[in-house]
Amino acid sequence: MTNATVASRLALSQLAPGTVQSEIRAMSVACEQIGGINLAQGVCDTPVPAPVEEAAIEAIKTGHNIYTRLDGIGRLRNAIAAKQQRDYGLTYDPESEVLVASGATGGFHAAAMALLNPGDDVLLFEPFYGYHVSTLKSLRVNPVLVPLAEPDWTLDTDALEAAITPKTRAIVLNTPSNPGGKVFSLTEIEAIAAVCIKHDLFLLTDEIYEYFVYDGARHISAASLQGMKERTIVISGFSKTFSVTGWRLGYVTADRKWMGAMSYFHDLTYVCAPSALQHGAAAGLELLPPSFYTQLAADHQDKRSRMLSALSDAGLTPSKPAGAYYVLADATGVPGKTAAEKARHLLAVTGVASVAGSAFFRLGRGENLLRFCFAKKDEDLDEACARLRRL
Repeated sequence: MTNATVASRLALSQLAPGTVQSEIRAMSVACEQIGGINLAQGVCDTPVPAPVEEAAIEAIKTGHNIYTRLDGIGRLRNAIAAKQQRDYGLTYDPESEVLVASGATGGFHAAAMALLNPGDDVLLFEPFYGYHVSTLKSLRVNPVLVPLAEPDWTLDTDALEAAITPKTRAIVLNTPSNPGGKVFSLTEIEAIAAVCIKHDLFLLTDEIYEYFVYDGARHISAASLQGMKERTIVISGFSKTFSVTGWRLGYVTADRKWMGAMSYFHDLTYVCAPSALQHGAAAGLELLPPSFYTQLAADHQDKRSRMLSALSDAGLTPSKPAGAYYVLADATGVPGKTAAEKARHLLAVTGVASVAGSAFFRLGRGENLLRFCFAKKDEDLDEACARLRRL
């Protein structure tokens, strides 16, 4: 065997040459380098609830620092099952239908590994969350984008039905959504459910922002609709609700027919979610009263109002999100040929980091949009708003 032959095998995978760093992560790095205010990444740096923090610390001190069962500790699985019953009337067996995952991202990856094959089509609504698309691509699954109708990002049922092919295996539904903050209505979710049943599709729901809803909006878990529990894979987590994005704690609830394979692939990738931190999340579910969740929404509705006001004053006309904690704003007047250039210009001028809207759309779309995160400490958010107003 010649050296040339050996050298020819030293190459990146077929996927790797087309990959680039997430624009969200890239802007976070650029912001850190100049000591700016990061409204790019949903880091959610608000305080951790005391019961969550204290239980995690106590768990470390008392020796909960080794592997857990591959699907998580029993205490947390029971608490998740109780939460799903309390909030949505959904009954899951904590022994066989709940997986504690390494973040909602880890849960989504495990579900895709367990249920999808290379070459399958999966429908996602546009604007989309980039990690959903990139995860599917990394598994050789084809993301098929179904655009929501502007300016309110309403569901186009005709476009959804037209996107179905013989290769379609699933739909991904993110509600409340990142980046637009859309909360899908009952009518829209019923329409999506009808398509899933008609074409015998899985529905993978990312519900990580379930408690971040405003102005009387209501989050609906699609699994609670008639005929949907068996085919719906519910993915959520604690990163946003408990302000512990760095803990990497999420969960999946699904019919036991699918859970065994999902748990296997999660184990293969992560072994288990962080042991001691699971006790912190369990304490949060067990001890925090209903008022915690209503106050969480109220606090972020106030942050949203301040963000919307500052963006309007800065000439960056925002769309008003019904949920989550992001705002898409019109950046037509910001110098730059692309949204990425506009985001970097804004960072250089104001020290406030945003994300190019193009990160959430197919090629050629979103180039006049920027996304801003308002899940920040009040003093940081107010300083960012002040800087934006100087535009």
